[in-house]
Amino acid sequence: MRLERLAAWSQRHHWLAIGLWLVVLAGVTVLSQAVGDDYHDDHGLPGTESQQLTDALEDAAPARSGDTVQVVLQDGDGVEARRDRVDAMLGELSELPHVVDVAGPFDAPGAISADGTIAYATVTLDGSATDVPADAVRDIIETAQTADGDGLRVELGGDAVRGAEESGGGAAEGAGMLAALVILVFMFGSFLAATLPLITAVFAVGSTLGVIVLLSNVVTIATYTAPLMMLVGIGVGIDYALLVFARYRSELLAGSDRQRAARTALDTAGRSVVFAGCTVIIALLGLFALGLGSLQGVALAVALTVLVTMLASLTLLPSLLTVFGKRIEKRILAHAQRSKRQPGARWRRLADAVRRRPLPPLVAAVAILLALSAPAPGMRLGFADAGNEDASATSRQAYDLLAEGFGPGFNGPLIVLAEGASDGGAALASTLEQADGVAGVVPPQPLPGTDLALVVAFPETAPQDAGTADLVHRLRDDVLPPLASDTGATYLVGGSTAAAEDFAAAVTDRLPLFVAVVVGLSALLLMAVFRSIWVPVKAAILNLLSIGASLGVVTLVFGEGLFGVPAGPVEAFVPVMIFAIVFGLSMDYEVFLVSRMHEEWRRSGNAVRAVREGLAATGGVITAAAAIMVVVFGAFLLSPDRMLQQFGLGLAVAVFLDAVVIRCLIVPAVMSLLGERAWWLPQWLDRILPHIALERPEPPRDDADAVTAGRAG
Repeated sequence: MRLERLAAWSQRHHWLAIGLWLVVLAGVTVLSQAVGDDYHDDHGLPGTESQQLTDALEDAAPARSGDTVQVVLQDGDGVEARRDRVDAMLGELSELPHVVDVAGPFDAPGAISADGTIAYATVTLDGSATDVPADAVRDIIETAQTADGDGLRVELGGDAVRGAEESGGGAAEGAGMLAALVILVFMFGSFLAATLPLITAVFAVGSTLGVIVLLSNVVTIATYTAPLMMLVGIGVGIDYALLVFARYRSELLAGSDRQRAARTALDTAGRSVVFAGCTVIIALLGLFALGLGSLQGVALAVALTVLVTMLASLTLLPSLLTVFGKRIEKRILAHAQRSKRQPGARWRRLADAVRRRPLPPLVAAVAILLALSAPAPGMRLGFADAGNEDASATSRQAYDLLAEGFGPGFNGPLIVLAEGASDGGAALASTLEQADGVAGVVPPQPLPGTDLALVVAFPETAPQDAGTADLVHRLRDDVLPPLASDTGATYLVGGSTAAAEDFAAAVTDRLPLFVAVVVGLSALLLMAVFRSIWVPVKAAILNLLSIGASLGVVTLVFGEGLFGVPAGPVEAFVPVMIFAIVFGLSMDYEVFLVSRMHEEWRRSGNAVRAVREGLAATGGVITAAAAIMVVVFGAFLLSPDRMLQQFGLGLAVAVFLDAVVIRCLIVPAVMSLLGERAWWLPQWLDRILPHIALERPEPPRDDADAVTAGRAG
């Protein structure tokens, strides 16, 4: 009854509720723009070898621990001929803020290609790529490119340059929302009705985005968090508002007045929204079980987004329905009269067809999911680099030039640190030169005042090539241990490729705990709601199947290069984020569908009727909501960011399979096979589990009504 009272309050004080949301949105937006963001990517993993190397460098040689920018030069007549112009440009770079050192190509050994046409200078920054302001990096880019021209080509590379080049986006979100509006208009037959879920989502996402900007100043939040939370927030916001609005529409068509329809919608679909939102939040907060600092801020931000969208669906939407309810009611009734179709008739026929022969659709659907899941175990995790950027970007141009002049492995050097080596690292350099897979080695660089020496080794293969990852493991496991036992020194292998391997290994090792926490808590919640053993077991298995299938498709497209996409590793944190988000979203549809089945089961006591009427009442809404999710998530394939493309594809595929294959085929088939056993719970478990009601309190029919309903079924 609390949600019904909330609906009544929103109806009586609708202008106040709308005004409060406007104040929150405007206030948070203005404040966040005044304060500014402080996003920071923290891929540190305490205890890993790459992190130990980074920590040792920060302690012993802070100047060497900052990120670097490569100024890449090309001239067909030879870079040496442009020495005066290059030296003048490098002198200007050394005077810029956040630049601590500039090493030119004419003094550093090996900085000019064998044919003399390509060279590079190294600009060392005073912090990591995410710590140095983007404007300062853009100043470096503009200053360096003043030397471009008259045959000399100047391009810049490095993580800091890539970050400064990234666009603010917006096209993908806009395309997704436009497609969502088209679907909603077709569903409701009213432009005004279609805009309400969108308005609710915009208010929720806009308010949360401002809060996340403020939080980034006190909590470590990754740079990719904002587009990701917009991706999830728009989809979930429209989804939740649509579930409530669809129940409101069905109550109007059943003859309820506007006020009663809104209160009933909030007290029924609203409960499902609350429960579904909580399961998404639990799944996201389960990322804390991984212990990966870079993901915890993302999980917190996206969970906050889901919470705010849930609140907007329960407070803002009823207020908007009060303001526009009369006009919306007329259009809904007129659209229903024009269509002259019994609501849910097609879904009843589908449910009856599946009930009569449940095994063929069940076996076929499961086989499809298993086939799509098959590539997932072969997924190779890593991080995108400049080689994945747009061909016109200066970071990509620099990447290609360095690969052309110095070999593909030059863009992903391995940094090996020797501690306690009495020969200053000479034995280490000699050993690395003879190792298979190493193209070249920079002479050892002893760090003054320490017993540390640094050796940079260039692989024969590109940074994202599987051979480079194999080289990291070979050096750590086979090449360096014998040298350590001979010299008594300690050797650490680091660099971006090694760090990516460490991150991927950490995710893989901790994934079972994460899955157990998320699946276990969600299953307990479902068990408490539906008083059933089999419903949560079925939900867990099917959710894992849909996630496996989506990750399999991501592996095929981005890992194997299907459809002409450049093959490479999948971003190391994408699978766990997809798991958390998809598992929670799958619970949305599970709760909405099964709660209507359970509501009918309690009312009629007939398992067949429960499956049929549950699918009839929710099938259209679930497929419409899924279609909106698919176009919103799929629109992120338009993003130039490879990571967002992977998120968009994975989430779109998972939602599509979940709504079409699982909810429309597998769930009705399984529930038909289980029959009354679907709602069985041992008495001892029933006594200890808390009672969480999603349906409105309504006494079941008497025996005569149940018999009549059974005959009707």
